[in-house]
Amino acid sequence: MSSHSLLGVLRQYIGLGHNTTSHGEKLISTLGGCFGVAAVFIITSAIVATGLLQSTTGYLVVSSMGASAVLLFAVPHGALSQPWAVCGGHLISAFIGVTVAQFLGTSAVFAGLAVGLAIGAMYYARCIHPPGGATALTAVVGGSSVTQLGYDFLLVPILINVLAILFIAVLFNSVFRWRRYPAHWAHITKPATATSSNASDRQFELTQEDFAAAMQQLDSFVDITTDGLIDLLELAKIHAEKNITHPDQIIAGHIYSNGKLGQLWSIRQVVDAGDETDPAKDRIIYKVLAGAGNYETGICLRSEFKQWARFEVEKKNNQWVKVSD
Repeated sequence: MSSHSLLGVLRQYIGLGHNTTSHGEKLISTLGGCFGVAAVFIITSAIVATGLLQSTTGYLVVSSMGASAVLLFAVPHGALSQPWAVCGGHLISAFIGVTVAQFLGTSAVFAGLAVGLAIGAMYYARCIHPPGGATALTAVVGGSSVTQLGYDFLLVPILINVLAILFIAVLFNSVFRWRRYPAHWAHITKPATATSSNASDRQFELTQEDFAAAMQQLDSFVDITTDGLIDLLELAKIHAEKNITHPDQIIAGHIYSNGKLGQLWSIRQVVDAGDETDPAKDRIIYKVLAGAGNYETGICLRSEFKQWARFEVEKKNNQWVKVSD
């Protein structure tokens, strides 16, 4: 094996992938981190100075905010960077860390326990945020200036720090159209683009439900790499190959998907379906449960709804997936 090939294999094993981010984007992230952390200091200090909130030990900014800044300004659209992940991750972890420190102690064993419990809690609360682990650790091993705060640690500095950095993240990223934060804001302000549905273009068409099913089968919190994306795509293809063009029947109470991707995707539930024998008069009433037109209701011919529907779906683990045959 040549030295070049050996280096290539080594690079794959250690996760040193190619970075295609432009220099401009790197600079924006750098500036965002600078402004974000500085603003956390300034805002927290200003609030404490007003006397509305107090820090009895003078501890104003937790170091894990630096890690949060990396996510909020370098990966603003990542799942780990979204507001609930940031807020819930820090506050839940801080609560666990303070509880462990107050009732068990501050030894290395209890420090590990606090971080482990924080990880589990963030998983179940659906707010995985890696800096939260650092917050839990700080609550245990941060020294007397932290342990003396007790549960006040959750308010100052944690809550104030979190709100400050989220405010700056929203403000800073909103300046750049492609970086708007939270990610849902960027999603809803992006114009919808129709995709070709010509069957001759490909053997099958990937759908929102295919990706959801593949995510479940992968059974991992996805912070995606190129190899991971390929694995995910292959699993999605397997599910797409099982696709049914249109459901045989449209039944009241059942839920259907149009099988589209992105902003064109929609989930509808049939609320009422008559028994009219004349197809020209056979109408159904539906409501939109997710996707395009969410919360809307409508009425159409059963034949029109059948043409719209690609397959029946159900909700599993908070994801819409195809109903198994």
